[in-house]
Order: sequence, then structure tokens, then C-alpha cells
Amino acid sequence: MANLDPVQLRTFVAVAGQLGFSAAARRLGLSQSAVSRHVRALEDEVGEPLLDRDTHTVRLTAAGEIFLGYARRILDLTDEAVETLGATGPRGLVRFGVSEDFALTRLPDFLRRFTAAHPHIDLEFTVELSVVLHRLLRTGELDAVLAMRIDDTSGGDAFRSWPLIRDRQVWIGVEGFELAAGEPVPLVLYPRPSLTRDAALDALGAAGRAHRTVATSGSLSGLRAAALGGLGVMPFAASLVPDGLTELALDLPPLPPITFVLMTRGSHVPAATGALIAALQDDHRELHAEAATGGDGVG
Repeated sequence: MANLDPVQLRTFVAVAGQLGFSAAARRLGLSQSAVSRHVRALEDEVGEPLLDRDTHTVRLTAAGEIFLGYARRILDLTDEAVETLGATGPRGLVRFGVSEDFALTRLPDFLRRFTAAHPHIDLEFTVELSVVLHRLLRTGELDAVLAMRIDDTSGGDAFRSWPLIRDRQVWIGVEGFELAAGEPVPLVLYPRPSLTRDAALDALGAAGRAHRTVATSGSLSGLRAAALGGLGVMPFAASLVPDGLTELALDLPPLPPITFVLMTRGSHVPAATGALIAALQDDHRELHAEAATGGDGVG
């Protein structure tokens, strides 16, 4: 017996109505590759091709024409049932902490999608260094945290955690930056307490490399400005390198990997916090799927 996913049904109806994957993706707030996967999964479930598509056009097959009517009826009944019962999904306040590395990269797009999908969940948003976020979570001032741990260790035992990304930690700076021969390594660093700062200083100390801190800022924009000005190098996650900076091939000791994790306190996760965690996990899977396929496609 077919198990029809309402999300896939809604995606199919949107593609049929727009006669295109790109237009449907914009309407649904999804990536084009996600729309394609939803339609393929639905076709696999019903056992029939529902759309004929090539690089330029999308058309309903004969089976797709028939199925479209049923899909619309199923969704209408679903919406009617939800409206009748007054079901609105999870609601409440989630105090959400996130490291600045994420806050200035993928997070704005994720927040737009999340608030659209969960209008009854309010987010109280805190951007801080990962070590500070760990402390705020431990003291009960935050409900959920998206932050880093160095080499999958620092401070995670007290929390329930969901690893998202294991990333390389690299030395970055402005393109063409070179180390002056015989001079201490100039460093652009977050202030203490900072996991990346500690990792960089430990690596240089273990390698016997002289170093000096030329710029310190609790703001990523401040660190980026210093690095763009050619003041020095900074440790950073390879997948989140800020615009204008690049990984540098310099004679510097390697840095330990970084694990970005979602964390909560205790075993019980309220529904609103659980919805945020599920959405972040879905967003991470989507990012990796797009990277694996090389970007959006039509089918």
C-alpha cells in the first residue's frame, strides 16, 4: 500500500501548477534539488512517472494528470482536518544560541524558512563565542545551541548533542598573504575564552613557532576586517570561510578538526525546541545533498 507524504504531494501540486521546478521551488521556499527529490520519491511511491521533463520543459504525464486531482483532494482534506481541529503545530519560545561563524553565513536563510514553517514558535536569538554558548546552556539561560567543539570533545558531556558537521580547521587570510621570514606568526583571534584561539595557540606552541596577536575582536566582522587588511592569519572552519578570505598554503602547523553540534540540556526536549532541531538537521542534509549533486537540477 502506498504511503503518500503530504510534503511530496504539495511539492508535486506546486510543480504541476507552475509547470516548472524553479518556479515551484521559489513558491515553496525550497531548493530546486529538493523539489526534484520530492517528485522522484513520490513517483517511486506510486510506481508511475508523473512528469515528463527535460532541460527546458515540464509536462504532466497521463498518470500525472489523473494523480493531480487526487493529490489536490488529499491536501484539501488534510488542510480541512487541521483547520477543524485547530491544530497549529508546536508553539512556544525557544532561546537559541548560535556561534557567529554560522550567524553570518547560512543562518539568515534558515531562519526565514523556519519562521515561515513554524509561525507559532518564537526565537530569542543569542550570538556568541562557542565557549560562552556552552556556559549559557549549562546554566539554563539557553534552550538549544548550535556551536562548535574542537575534535568532538570540549564540554559536551553535560549536554544532549546531535553532531551536524565535522569540518577541517584551517589557516585563512587575504589572498597572497605571506609570512615574513624569521618573524613571529601574526594572529587574528577571538578573545578568550575561544576554542579556535586555544587550538591555534596550542598548535603553534607544540610546533615551537613564535607568534604574536595583532588583532582581537569578539565580532567576526572585526576579525574579517583585520584579516582583509593583511594584518595576519586566523584559524577558521574550512566550509565557513568569510567572503574575501581564503585558505592559505603556509608553513604552519595543522589545526585539529572542528565538530559543529546542536546541543540541549537533559533528556527531555520540548516540542518547539524539537522542531528547531529537526529543521536544522534537515537544512544540513539539504546542504550536503546540493553539494553532492553539484547544485540545482530539474529532475
